[in-house]
Amino acid sequence: MTTEDHKNDHNDTEVTDVLAENMARVENLSQRLVSSASYKTPINPALEGPGQDMYMKAMSGYMAEMMSNPAKIFEHQASYWSQSVGHFVEAQKAASEGHAPKDGQKNDRRFTGDVWSANPWFNFVKQQYQMNSDMLRQMVTDTEGLSELDKKRLQFFTNQVIDMLAPTNFLGTNPEAMQKAIETQGQSLVDGMENLVRDMEDHGGDLLVSLADRNAFEVGKNIATAGGQVVFRNRMLELIQFAPTTKTVHKIPLLIFPPWINKYYILDLKKKNSLIQWAVDQGYTVFVVSWVNPTEDFADVGLDTYIEEGYFEAMNAVKEITGEKQLNAVGYCVAGTVLTLTLALMQKRGDKTVKSATFFTTMTDFSDQGEFSVFLGDDFVDGIEAQICSDGILKSYFMSRTFSYLRANDLVYGPMIRNYMMGEAPPAFDLLYWNGDSTNLPGRMTMEYLRGLCQRNELAEDGFEICGETVSLKDVKIPICFVACETDHIAAWKSCFNGFRQYGSKDKTFILSESGHIAGIVNPPSKKKYGHYLNETLETDADDWLKGAAFNEGSWWPHWSGWLDAKSGKNLAKQIPARDPGSQKFPPLCPAPGTYVKVHS
Repeated sequence: MTTEDHKNDHNDTEVTDVLAENMARVENLSQRLVSSASYKTPINPALEGPGQDMYMKAMSGYMAEMMSNPAKIFEHQASYWSQSVGHFVEAQKAASEGHAPKDGQKNDRRFTGDVWSANPWFNFVKQQYQMNSDMLRQMVTDTEGLSELDKKRLQFFTNQVIDMLAPTNFLGTNPEAMQKAIETQGQSLVDGMENLVRDMEDHGGDLLVSLADRNAFEVGKNIATAGGQVVFRNRMLELIQFAPTTKTVHKIPLLIFPPWINKYYILDLKKKNSLIQWAVDQGYTVFVVSWVNPTEDFADVGLDTYIEEGYFEAMNAVKEITGEKQLNAVGYCVAGTVLTLTLALMQKRGDKTVKSATFFTTMTDFSDQGEFSVFLGDDFVDGIEAQICSDGILKSYFMSRTFSYLRANDLVYGPMIRNYMMGEAPPAFDLLYWNGDSTNLPGRMTMEYLRGLCQRNELAEDGFEICGETVSLKDVKIPICFVACETDHIAAWKSCFNGFRQYGSKDKTFILSESGHIAGIVNPPSKKKYGHYLNETLETDADDWLKGAAFNEGSWWPHWSGWLDAKSGKNLAKQIPARDPGSQKFPPLCPAPGTYVKVHS
């Protein structure tokens, strides 16, 4: 035996020892994983999937189709069998010749690695998975006797099963993960298991994959950094007034109501993409509401509470601090929906506090709820109500999980593969950090929103009862600007447009931004990334509006600023001296971003 042979034997022994040590560490981590799972709080089964009624409808529809048109069913099965057997034979022949079978399947970014095309076995697994997926989708498409909503729900949950069973999600059929495990002598599996255990322990036994590095950001340090002061606080909110960066400002102040599903700093992630900082730099006196993160003590807080203790008290504080009788308001997502209720109520009461209103990705007509409609059936809403009766609130976990599964491959399975199988650390990404900093929702408010607004669509139809009045969209008569996003999967832009058209305002502007619910709004001019569409013709449906719209390169922010300028003072050439935060009656309480924003669920 040569010296070189001894060296190789020694190296092989070292590799084996390291691998064995790492596998032992995985075993120990597995015990921690089991222990953390034991702390999981029981969840109402109705929140884990659709009710039995949907499965019965699907099975009945399929059986009815088989009875009435058996030839079509057999044709589907024969086609699938023929494809599968033919693919198996072709794969065997190709493997014997040392290459992968002919790949006629569609592109899928889950399978972009070379091994999925070059390796006969993994290519076979990929193609067979895609054939199976196509077959299942076709079965659902051809199932008759279902309503449009039931068909949509069946398609959605079928796709959830298809995505869950992708070979990339399992170590034994993920060649990239296995290769990395070999190259790192099992260290990637150890790191992945540590990531998994940490996520389970951080969420009390629930599995909620971390999308961003939680240690990379600190609110008020390198995120949510726009300078200002908390100038008012009650049990529902902290009101932040931002410090001016110009010598003069517009006369009419700007008050922003962000959604309370997450934290306000989606509009102040970093200086370069902060809508708040940009608005301050344009010479607006900017206030923003930082909502409380509700606990069980907020179980009886309803939409009326948000209006009376949130919107009205914030507006009154802004008027007193600035000395102005009017303000311009902004509502984002659910906060825009409730701003609509507030404005309609103010119209009924003759309150002219709000001079104009801007709405970001706001649903007000829920007749078409877009992709979110699959979660608004009675089976899910009844389950939410039962869970709320137990907890008093809708815990942030449920909302985070729901929104994630609307984009499961991007927000669930992709991160799981990277974090748990590849052993990678989550990225230091400000938007994903914010996405994980979610909040609870008060019980009564949640059910009023789901039942009255989403399911019964009362605001757009017979009227919604709030604070002793019945209000509707036509009651909003002040100038309004709507910003919707083209690929928004939460507030579909056509649904936003349908609601927008029903407002009673004579002065109305609609802007359609490229991209989605967040990126389409957080779209600073400096990035020159997403464009927007404009069309002054509003007496049309959404499709015709878009056909006649002019496309504009870059962010919609400057166009909105031009619209807002005209609502911010009679004479823009005579702006007033910049206002420092607070007043004698409302002195600064603490620096921005305040205290409520730092409370985690």
